Amino acid sequence: MSEWFERWFGEEYLALYPHRDEREAAAALGLVESNLGGLKVARALDLACGAGRHSRLLKERWATTGFDLSAALLARAKAADPDGFYVRGDMRALPFVDHGFDLVVNLFTSFGYFDNDAQHLRVLAEVARVTRRGGKFVLDFLNPDHVRSTLVPKESSDVGGRSVEVRREISPDERFVVKTIASGGEAGDQTFVERVRLFDRMDLETMLEESGFGVEQVLGDYAGGPHSESSPRTIVFAIRE
Repeated sequence: MSEWFERWFGEEYLALYPHRDEREAAAALGLVESNLGGLKVARALDLACGAGRHSRLLKERWATTGFDLSAALLARAKAADPDGFYVRGDMRALPFVDHGFDLVVNLFTSFGYFDNDAQHLRVLAEVARVTRRGGKFVLDFLNPDHVRSTLVPKESSDVGGRSVEVRREISPDERFVVKTIASGGEAGDQTFVERVRLFDRMDLETMLEESGFGVEQVLGDYAGGPHSESSPRTIVFAIRE
């Protein structure tokens, strides 16, 4: 049986989320660029690039590879940027040479999708392998404290003629935030589930250090604010040791 992220990030996802915030993407990339501490970047990897909104901005700065599992999202990325370089695969087994990138970014909570934490560590080990020593990894993740305090259990909307109901909950073991998306339209009713691990700041720092990174700083939003319990994001800047 396929995992939830293999089923979800396809044509249905594109139909229900036709536009992501480009201003948010620009803010995230501006934050990355301004916090590299003089790092000379020639090659960058956008890990879990989706439809390429961050990859396109990275490409304006450096030679960039976009990497994702979803064929549908990569097709959208390639259509928007025919000259872009995109690769399909599983982040647990990156098809790149050792130490091939100066900068790796993983943005907009594209981490924490697996049931087993050993798989998350495997991802970070792969990121460490393909990042040159002295290179950097930027991990932009949700903030579990903020998620718990602002959780909206249920909301409904209309998207492109489809009725969409979203339900959110924290799993009974409190390790995951689960979002169930139910949509109805001419094609009939469909239901999808997102399930993301609630790693707190210390969890992320520990896993990164175990994988060969040194954590340089942790920020709490795309404006570069400090990280706290109320921060909307956990944005970790780490250097490959």
